[in-house]
Amino acid sequence: MRDPLAAIRNGEKLTTKNEIGLILRLSLPAILAQISSIIMQYIDASMVGRLGANSSAAIGLVSSTTWLIGGIISAVSVGFTVCVAHKIGAKDEEGARVIVKWGLICSLVFSLIISAIAVSVSSFLPAWMGGAVEIRKEATAYFLVYALTVPVQEMLYVSQGMIQSGGNIRVPSILSVIMCALDVLFNALLIPVLGVVGAALGTSISIFLIAMIMMYILLFKSSMLRIFRRKIKRRVRFSDFAQNELPRALRIAIPVAIDNIIMGFAYVAFTRIISPFGTVSVAANSFSITAESLCYMPGYGIGVAATTVVGQCIGARRKDLGKRLGWIAVALGMGVMSANAVLMWIFAPVMIGILSPDAQIRALGTSILRIEAFAEPLYGASIVAAGVFRGAGETMLSSVLNLLSVWMVRIPLAALLGSKYGLKGAWIAMCTELCVRGILFLIRLIKWK
Repeated sequence: MRDPLAAIRNGEKLTTKNEIGLILRLSLPAILAQISSIIMQYIDASMVGRLGANSSAAIGLVSSTTWLIGGIISAVSVGFTVCVAHKIGAKDEEGARVIVKWGLICSLVFSLIISAIAVSVSSFLPAWMGGAVEIRKEATAYFLVYALTVPVQEMLYVSQGMIQSGGNIRVPSILSVIMCALDVLFNALLIPVLGVVGAALGTSISIFLIAMIMMYILLFKSSMLRIFRRKIKRRVRFSDFAQNELPRALRIAIPVAIDNIIMGFAYVAFTRIISPFGTVSVAANSFSITAESLCYMPGYGIGVAATTVVGQCIGARRKDLGKRLGWIAVALGMGVMSANAVLMWIFAPVMIGILSPDAQIRALGTSILRIEAFAEPLYGASIVAAGVFRGAGETMLSSVLNLLSVWMVRIPLAALLGSKYGLKGAWIAMCTELCVRGILFLIRLIKWK
């Protein structure tokens, strides 16, 4: 079968081989992009790590807040991109292009507001996070550069997601790899001169360049979604879009935003719990999160594929096929992350050693990575299952499950165990919570109707 996605839209039957092949074909480019992103973070962290523990801790101190902001702006993109997938699945390409046009404008306005808020708090954030006085200046400078880049990041998220919703995961994945290479290049040039600020600037420049290319492909080159160089049959005013399409996008985006805010504040709270443990613990925590990402980012790649294929199944009114493909994606995610967990346990000293020359950071980072390895299979289940539900436009219950898991398990347990065992205790709490989360998502998928 030449194009299984077209077969889904046309109501054709897929064999089990076709279904597995479709998930693999969509997953592999996304996995490659995610892995390249983590390699980029590895290299960035390694470069900053050579500047000393204080510089590493400065970035680690504000990283949870950057995740919070990234989660909020990415939620907006999810709302519009899932709606695009539904329209394409229903063979309503003109309707999809309407969402592309107005969705981009709404996303840009929203991201400008978030950027302004982030800039206004940048000088106060390190103190709020409980950071040591000696790292606050660098932390502020790093976060300020990040805050100014938020609108560009939003345009990247939205354009990339919309292209992927049409079934083209390969081109955005290639561009993501190129972005990683550019980031390494710019950081190699800027970090030796500007330090922590150089790391932020190098990443921002690479994001800007790829966002412009991604927008060009979406608006001028995509056969289904481009809105330039095309005869427009009917023009849809914003008032019509706001009445007919925006509420549907918001019903998807708002629970995702709540979910991301919940998770973002959980990361902030987690960082606040460990910050009194000292600079070594803060740096080890930051490096270990980067190292662990190499294990779980393939799960996010498979989740992207699941969102695309399930979204088109829902648009084509083939819900049973969507659920079956969702299970295949979850099984693949759990298998890949189980294998990665074994590798993470074995190579934990090497993974941390690449990031920091500090012996104390290496020893502590190795210990907590090996704790986290036990959570990876079930973490993979939750990541991919969330992508399945997202593609179906059902995001509220996922937010509720994350709320219960993070705030009723991770944070109180981290506070309890962290007070007794330090950073290791906090990561035991994280491992426990991820296992609980994975079980909750699997139960939901079993009962999903």
